[in-house]
Amino acid sequence: MDSIIVRGNGPLKGQIPIAGAKNACLTLMPATLLSEEPLTLTNAPRLSDIKTMSELLGSLGAEVTSLQDGKVLAMSSHDINNHIADYDIVRKMRASNLVLGPMLARLGHAVVSLPGGCAIGARPMDLHIHGLEALGAQIELKDGYLHAQAPKGLKGAVIELAFASVGATENILMASTLAKGTTVIKNAAREPEIVDLATCLRAMGAQIDGDGTSEITIQGVDRLHGATHPVVADRIELGTYMLAPAFCGGEVELLGGKMHLVKSFVEKLEMTGIHVEETKAGLKVARRGARVQAVDITTEPFPGFPTDLQAQMMALLCTAEGTSVLEEKIFENRFMHAPELVRMGASIEVHGGTATVHGVEQLKGAPVMATDLRASVSLILAGLAAEGETIVSRVYHLDRGYERVEEKLGNVGAHIERVKDT
Repeated sequence: MDSIIVRGNGPLKGQIPIAGAKNACLTLMPATLLSEEPLTLTNAPRLSDIKTMSELLGSLGAEVTSLQDGKVLAMSSHDINNHIADYDIVRKMRASNLVLGPMLARLGHAVVSLPGGCAIGARPMDLHIHGLEALGAQIELKDGYLHAQAPKGLKGAVIELAFASVGATENILMASTLAKGTTVIKNAAREPEIVDLATCLRAMGAQIDGDGTSEITIQGVDRLHGATHPVVADRIELGTYMLAPAFCGGEVELLGGKMHLVKSFVEKLEMTGIHVEETKAGLKVARRGARVQAVDITTEPFPGFPTDLQAQMMALLCTAEGTSVLEEKIFENRFMHAPELVRMGASIEVHGGTATVHGVEQLKGAPVMATDLRASVSLILAGLAAEGETIVSRVYHLDRGYERVEEKLGNVGAHIERVKDT
């Protein structure tokens, strides 16, 4: 198992290219199951989760070929010869459940294991199941597997989600593209990854309106064809690397970054005293003052502050002048990074879904352990601003969501290296 060693150093300067969005790509890949014709994704991120999804699709009979050093994924599902998504693959990653809707729509049946992923909350499948059942599916849970079938095919319906779930919106959206009649998803998730999926599905021949709003309308079609689609930039990677100069000082340009992807995040970042501006190539971030200011954060569904940037922002606020209050409203168990930051000298009090952070002047390097994907990168960022050396262990989480993090941060002046544990 690898570790990351970070040594606190001075200001950062340079450019960091932003990869395609992990969460978008993991949603787009199962869309290949909806058509017999090829689907090609460009600007794909090079991550372990993408390999896991490729493995899952391959187990179902799809062909997935990685081209151009992994930045292009050429997929074909002309011969789906297996309808069972096995636990041994699905347990590795939450997004594996997104094969359920497409297989049900095209094949009329699917058996999918309950998913795994980071231990940041239960994230049940209830909304997925209720939505697909409204389309006419019959779903039964047996021995840890969802057994789904649609003997009479899927039919359009009006579906109102109890919560604006991203995954449920995606599963229902894909399934309804081949359903007979019109489907309306109310209280739909509005995330950019939803818009990216709808854009790809339209390129494949789907009839979709309203993506990016809380009500999406889908008119079912008989079949979808092939397409080539570029994956949207990763707003979470973008926000993460925007924080690097906030910790260390200096100025960094994030190539491919778009303001509309991180608007609520930028608003909070600017309140801490960080300057953000749009450039022709992306976004430029600079810290002008010696110390950032405290700010309160509440995570919300898009367009609110992203839960996937909460850990990184908490790490920054550990060094802020004043006291910050962070309220986590999306996932339970998402403050597991707090005790590790305390090991570095942070002052944090956690009570349920609320964390109070009293800023300190300087963090101290220490051995810390990554508990999940976003926590791992928050500890690396904290290490950039800490005095001395920080060793972040269990960074296998990191490779699920950040490609070549040592290279990207190293290229702008960070002292960071990966080492093999002995």
